[in-house]
Formats: sequence, structure tokens, C-alpha cells
Amino acid sequence: MENNPASLIVQKILESQRIAITSHLRPDGDSICTSLALAFMGELLAKEVEIINKDKTPFPINNVPDIDKIKMGQIPAQGFDLVILLECANVSRSGQDNLDDYFKINIDHHHSNDYYADINWVDQEASAVGEMVYTLGEKLNIEFTPRITNHLYCAIVSDTGSFQFSNTSARSFDVCHKLIEHGASSIQTAELLFNNNSPEKIKLLGNVLSTLQMNPRGNIATITMFKKFQDSLQLKEVDTEDITTLARSIKGVRMVLFFKEIENNTFRVSLRSKGRANAAFVAEHFGGGGHIHAAGFTVKGKYEELLKEIPEKVDQLLKKQPKGKIPDKYKEPYPF
Repeated sequence: MENNPASLIVQKILESQRIAITSHLRPDGDSICTSLALAFMGELLAKEVEIINKDKTPFPINNVPDIDKIKMGQIPAQGFDLVILLECANVSRSGQDNLDDYFKINIDHHHSNDYYADINWVDQEASAVGEMVYTLGEKLNIEFTPRITNHLYCAIVSDTGSFQFSNTSARSFDVCHKLIEHGASSIQTAELLFNNNSPEKIKLLGNVLSTLQMNPRGNIATITMFKKFQDSLQLKEVDTEDITTLARSIKGVRMVLFFKEIENNTFRVSLRSKGRANAAFVAEHFGGGGHIHAAGFTVKGKYEELLKEIPEKVDQLLKKQPKGKIPDKYKEPYPF
């Protein structure tokens, strides 16, 4: 057996009988669909596999086939041979409280991982953990059934924004090519992820986009979701990533500031950027954090003042951001 993380994971899975899988708090399409694919892989190997997450599955991923297989709550302190954590930078990111005595496997593709498990497989070049688990399936020599391939394909499409985000690579397309050859349906996935909105969601989209403002240089856009927008449409929870993507698509825009009203004079600001605009660098200045192209922070103050002060400060930060921290693959002419 090769002494690399993926091979060590294969060996541990084959040695184990009862396996628990969990993912990060507020799980997304990549962690959810990869969990399902990995569980069905385990069952093909005659393993007993349970998926247990702390938080419930968000829309639209809650409509994927087999979603009822996922349980909500805490993994018990004993009863499994190993626990696989997907996209968890550390154990606390999973929201699970009883994992201290378990053999843990950590599978992630984010640079912020703490390498906390007994086996750590962190591949920052992977577009999604779905891409990584496809490799795991090859090493396990399992049959790639349409059920498994559809979940893995959905994981990758979700995390790459339908191959629009900067984590998309030749490897992403190669794996998806193989998944479709094995029976994954690109049409079914696209319908589920992108053509499944309610009328209320589209009305919310219009309300939020009506708040669009641009800074004088045209490189920063701001949009806002006030609590009254959701309340008037009786929307308690809503996926807003596509709203941000629309604003980011404006020519010349390199960063979107999405103000989400939490309570009076308190806003969660989600940052989405492209090219060399470092969202994490900006968020850290305001006490938040995240990744190069997706980050966030919380601010308090009067909305009109925040809407003037924060974009101005963000523009200043982008002008002096440390260019050396941005990988070369994001190179492009940049108007700073």
C-alpha cells in the first residue's frame, strides 16, 4: 500500500465496518453530495455508513435524491470504527462534540485546514472534495453507479459555480467527463441547482438588485438585503449566492459587498471577488476572514454611513493588498 493520504484512507476504510461521515456547519452542495456518494461507495463495500450533520441541508441541495439518508444531530461518543470529516478545517467546524476518542479522517481542499486528524488529506488544487472522493473511488476499485456519479458531479458543479469560479481546473473537467461517462446527468444537475427557484426568491432577487450601487471607479459594487425584504415574502432561509454572482458579473467589478441586515444597525457583509482582488485580506481588516474570492465580516452602524465608509476603505485596501499572496493562476490586467 502506498504511503500517501488517499491510499492510507483506502486502507482504513477497508479495515473498518461502521463508518460515520460528517461535514461542516451550514453544509453546502460539495460536502452534502460528496457525503452521499461516499456513503454509497461504502455500502458497495458492505460497510455500514451513516451521515450525521449538525446543521440541516440548505436549499436547493435539500432536493437532491437520497437526502433523507442524512441525519441531523450529534455523532454518539462510541459505536463507529472511524469518522470521516469533509471540508472541516478543524473538529469544531463540524459542530460535533463527541469525536475525541475516534479515529478521524480529514478530507478537505481549503488552505485553512489545521491537519488535526489521524489521516489528513488536504488537496488545495482540487476544485471540490467531490473531485477528491472520485479519486478515492478509483483506488477502492468500486463500481461508479449513476447514483454515485450524479452526487459527485453535483458536488463539483456546485462548488465551481457551474465551472465559473477560479477553482475550476483541467482536472475538474476531466473528472466530470469520467463521471458523465459513468452515467451522471449534467441536465438533471443543472435543473436541480439552477432552475429550482420559487417565485418569492425571484422577487427577493429584484428587491436586492434594486439596491445596487457602484463606487466612483466602478470596481466595487454594493447590494443589500434588508430584513423587511425576506419578511415581506415570508422567506426564513434563502440561498443568495446567485444574487452576488449577478452583481459580480458587471463589467469592471472586481469585488461585491453584499450587506445582509441581521438586526437594527448590524450587518453581515459577504465579499465575493474575482481576479487578484483578495477578499480574505479585506475581511481580515474588519475582523472577519475567508478565502481569496469569498470572505465576510460583521459591522455595526447606521446603514447610510456604512454604505459610504466601507466601500471607500475596501478600495484603499485593494490598492495596497499584498500581491505576493495571490496565486499566478488569477493573473489578469488589474485596475489598481
